[in-house]
Amino acid sequence: MSKKLFTTQEQTQLRTNPYVKNVSAKAITYMDAFKERFIQEYGQGKLPSEIFQEAGFDIDALGATRIRKASNRWLTAFQEQGPTGLTDARTHASGRPLTRELSLEEKYTRLEAKMKWLEAENEFLKKARSTRKADEKKEIKLCTSQKFELIQQMMKTYPFQRKVHVLCEIAGVSRSGYYRYRSENAQLHRQKQEQNDEKVKAILLKAYRYRGRRKGARQIKMTLEHQYGVTYNLKRIRRVMQKYNIVCPIRKANPARRLAKATQEHRTCPNILKRAFKQGIAGKVLLTDITYLTYGKNKRAYLSTIKDAETNEILAYEVSASLGLDIAIDTLKQLKKHRHLTPDALIHSDQGFHYTNPKFQKLVKKMGLNQSMSRRGNCWDNAPQESFFGHFKDETNFKTCMTLAEVRKEVKSYMIYYNHYRGQWNLNKLPPVRYRQQLEVA
Repeated sequence: MSKKLFTTQEQTQLRTNPYVKNVSAKAITYMDAFKERFIQEYGQGKLPSEIFQEAGFDIDALGATRIRKASNRWLTAFQEQGPTGLTDARTHASGRPLTRELSLEEKYTRLEAKMKWLEAENEFLKKARSTRKADEKKEIKLCTSQKFELIQQMMKTYPFQRKVHVLCEIAGVSRSGYYRYRSENAQLHRQKQEQNDEKVKAILLKAYRYRGRRKGARQIKMTLEHQYGVTYNLKRIRRVMQKYNIVCPIRKANPARRLAKATQEHRTCPNILKRAFKQGIAGKVLLTDITYLTYGKNKRAYLSTIKDAETNEILAYEVSASLGLDIAIDTLKQLKKHRHLTPDALIHSDQGFHYTNPKFQKLVKKMGLNQSMSRRGNCWDNAPQESFFGHFKDETNFKTCMTLAEVRKEVKSYMIYYNHYRGQWNLNKLPPVRYRQQLEVA
């Protein structure tokens, strides 16, 4: 709208023009016939001001800015929608809301439309809730594009006037946004976006299923870069995963394990490490712990590991059917094959009975290692090791294992994958073994 205002005399003069539908001090509405005449004569090479003047308009009264904006608006509408784009779809020539009292029939129709809208929205949200966890209480809402789709579906149902205005008002969206959503260019863009997302989905699924291990967005990004030479933005990966419901494993806190840690009574070694996990040297800080594995029909096995805190590499592991002292000692003995351990290497654990046992501590001293223990009931003092067990249980599947041999086979498969192929975000996106080799070269 131009800033130039019409005087009362100019308004009276403009109303006499057969091509004027309505005029006020701020705006003028033209007849559809004049818009069609303008497009036809403009195509013949006439200037906009010339067309307006021949149609009986006072050029000085309209102003050059108003003529230019009207011309551009009609030409754009004609190019995008053809002759239908020139039609004035507004009921009362302006976009202002109704001031008159609605009839009983109109009120009934609008209430019925609102009820149908709420039913359709509720039905849609039921489908959305079916993919969410039962304990999540976060409110689910339709996004703007989903509202536009529902409006488009309901447009064919209700024949009352100004139905777009009513449905947009019920949905809480703008009419201009709805019309942009329905435009041909927007539809072509969405189709192209859908095709691109389908291609990205196929590539992401390759990385998601790589070596039979489920992965999250960061793992997928690193796997794409290392194994397929493909680089995607992390936000794009998460958007496509959410769109196609590609769910990554999510770890849950284990309250029973926290309680067990909190009730430990023995503390025979001081906490020398004090959470200084990363010291820039491979083979200096070693973390160890034991976790349980459930397989078959409620059978249980136990896994003991020793992890290099700097490279996150699993240096030794042992799977056993019992929780005796041997599982910790056998794991410790496997460290003898590693030549890159430093002379002042330190092994850190919780205050479990395996690590407070004199036999275990004697073997630690015999191997020339220092020993450190977490404070009682403080799982954060051995957080990297706890984190490994969390990821390990998310990314392995022991439900199909019926024997201990099958459990050991699955653990061995995962350890090879973890050490040699599973990139880690905080290790320059490299697997632990490659990161250790990089450190040794440096």
